[in-house]
Amino acid sequence: MTIDVRPATSFDDVATMVGPKRADANVCWCLSYRLPGREHRSLSGPARGERMRELMVDGPPGVLAYDGDEVVGWAAVHRRADTSFAKNRLIPRIDDLDVWSVWCIRVRPGHRGEGIAHALLAGAVEFARSEGAPAVEGYPVDNGGERVDLTMAYVGTRSLFERAGFAKAADTGSVLNGFPRVLMRLDPR
Repeated sequence: MTIDVRPATSFDDVATMVGPKRADANVCWCLSYRLPGREHRSLSGPARGERMRELMVDGPPGVLAYDGDEVVGWAAVHRRADTSFAKNRLIPRIDDLDVWSVWCIRVRPGHRGEGIAHALLAGAVEFARSEGAPAVEGYPVDNGGERVDLTMAYVGTRSLFERAGFAKAADTGSVLNGFPRVLMRLDPR
């Protein structure tokens, strides 16, 4: 199997990874950290997908992993300044660099355990750097090797980020699924 990770330019492929099975369902569409809270809460049903489509006009909202022609994974990555992390009181800002954030890593069922999350994180870093990111951050759970519920594993684990060369830069005040989240950082090349 050869996994190809590239910028998310296909709305249909993004929808496969983060959209609903039913058009009227209220699912995240990976907008919860991308939009201001008030706007995020105001959107429901098909409006959520339309908002993602609008965001894609300004550029890829992340990266997608492909196994041949089949989309098998997604990672959201964007400038932190354009996300809710910019004003998040629980996730600290450690300096004034215009860092990019990776906040969601998803692998389709049937493809997990194949290293796709590692490829997605590497692809997200590569994309961010190609867009001029001076550093890339993630905010994974520090689960100490304990099992993380799949619905909460979207932020990644500390060990996933460490294997990609990230280092812990700070503790956060955020907890997900009972595990503390840490700020992991991959500084300039």
